Amino acid sequence: MDRFEAMSMLLEVVDRGNLSAASRSLKIPLPTLSRKITDLETLLGTKLLTRTTRKIALTDAGATYVDAARRILEQVEEAERQASGEFAMPKGELVITAPVQFGRLHVLPVVTDFLAVFPAINVRLMLTDRNIDLVDEHVDMAVRIGNLPDSAMVATRIGAVRRVVCGSPALFAGRGVPMEPADLLGLPCISVEILTPTADWQFQEAGLAKAIEVTITPRLSVTTTEAAAEAAIRGAGVTRLLYYQVAAEVAAGTLRLVLEDFEPEPAPIQLVHLARGQMPLKMRHFLDFAAPRLRASVAALQSSSR
Repeated sequence: MDRFEAMSMLLEVVDRGNLSAASRSLKIPLPTLSRKITDLETLLGTKLLTRTTRKIALTDAGATYVDAARRILEQVEEAERQASGEFAMPKGELVITAPVQFGRLHVLPVVTDFLAVFPAINVRLMLTDRNIDLVDEHVDMAVRIGNLPDSAMVATRIGAVRRVVCGSPALFAGRGVPMEPADLLGLPCISVEILTPTADWQFQEAGLAKAIEVTITPRLSVTTTEAAAEAAIRGAGVTRLLYYQVAAEVAAGTLRLVLEDFEPEPAPIQLVHLARGQMPLKMRHFLDFAAPRLRASVAALQSSSR
């Protein structure tokens, strides 16, 4: 049997979480995949998985073997890249993901400049406000805004962005300007489901460690930040967004920032990728190219917000 092939199939089953998903991903029949795993277990003389078509779990021996197999296959992949010249000259496809609006405003210009400098690299830029799984989606690098829960990620910080509350000048002229977070309870509020799945807006008063939580009752709930900003411009209520999502509107005077003295710590912005051995040259070059340019772009945004 081909051990490398069997290792790859085993890792796909583990990464996908079940045999059926791995079968679809590998485009091979489920019975074939199951037989390959069984043949590997027979060769090793030990059980690697307890499995059904819907769920798998690694045995102790399986967990040890999977860790070793992953290292071996990474080393083989790197050797093949070196032999093909990828580590001598960056080439191939680079898959990057970023939030929709931040990606369009800040990442896309960097990517287009990168493509002009490295003609042998193609980029697939996936703009989505969903934090997609880098393994499942075969993504090389992601721009993430906020604290990272996954310690397996390698992160390069490129800056931070404020969380701001804003509304139309006309709304504040008619309903009054909120002077402290509790004043929001007397104003109509607009929430974005993907950003604030709960009804609690958190604030921080300078010099105090304890956060201030205000439980709002949204007059309007929307699914995109653009819709929230547009509704706020039209006077439907106040909304809470990241500064880059309303920077143009604030500069134009169609939205006004309030409660600036109560803003929580800015959300970190980071370029992240999965931990691996020797980083492919296409990723190393993009990281070296993009990080300083994104830092400059975010710094300019921050300076314009005060």
